[in-house]
Amino acid sequence: MDLRQLRYFEAVADLRHFGRAAERLHLAQPALSQAIRRLEADLGVQLFTRTTRSVELTDAGAFFHREVGRVLADLDASVAGARNIAGGHSGLLRLGFTGTSAYTQMSRLTRLIRTVHPAVALDVQTDLLTPQQVELLLDGRLDLGVLRSPVLDDGIRTRHILDEPLIVALPSDHRLARESGLEMADLAPEDFITYSDTRSVVYDATLASCRRAGFAPSVTQRAASTNASLALVGAGLGVTLVPASVRGIQLHDVVFRDVQGAETIDLSVAWRADQTSPLVTSVLDTLESHGFYDLSGDPTTPKTLSPLQELA
Repeated sequence: MDLRQLRYFEAVADLRHFGRAAERLHLAQPALSQAIRRLEADLGVQLFTRTTRSVELTDAGAFFHREVGRVLADLDASVAGARNIAGGHSGLLRLGFTGTSAYTQMSRLTRLIRTVHPAVALDVQTDLLTPQQVELLLDGRLDLGVLRSPVLDDGIRTRHILDEPLIVALPSDHRLARESGLEMADLAPEDFITYSDTRSVVYDATLASCRRAGFAPSVTQRAASTNASLALVGAGLGVTLVPASVRGIQLHDVVFRDVQGAETIDLSVAWRADQTSPLVTSVLDTLESHGFYDLSGDPTTPKTLSPLQELA
């Protein structure tokens, strides 16, 4: 018994007619009749009762018809699934985002992927600093990351999304909270809150901004994430520089102000240089073809998008 015999049997059982079944299968009727007889002989079971006028399933044939239909449907689904995975159209995609990029890029990226690749399942991790994402990408625990460049590792490839300035987060009752036209030098006397992971791109940009303004920041608190940093700011324990996209967070005790002289930092999509996943390749092609990288200026004001991009 082979797969071809099962498909022959299903056609005859569906149509209850050898001639019409042969036409559906593009097969000569005598060859079809012979194949069904061989199947019955292999099973040791009569599947059909035949008269000159009709073909009917026996009780055993009706049971076999139900089971064959289930087996063939599962097989067809398995073949389609394997082809989708091999073609990069389905599977599990693991995405990572820095804490602030989730507010401006996560919705755009996930909606675009789900629109173009509806069979792809997404596993999203947020609030990951760039060093964490690099480790997860290299370990194969993350497929794509939205992180801060530069990434100084030959095992990682990146593609620029946009540049965004650093802004200062202040306690709402801070003396500078209502000031406009702030400069980095105005922050020289302040207690600073920085990331505890000194490999952070934002940490480096904070130090560079302060040095360029002629002072070394007095770091009195360190935090593991942007949200933790802002909680410390809200508690009145210092100020911190954060990417402009953090304005998407609504906090009662924290205000955000532009500050002249602060560094501008990069936001990029990252992936493993040696990745061979058809799904990752397909998604990267989608980002390219739908202009995901074509952004500039204010990260909260993207360029005009195509109708499909607007869905994303």
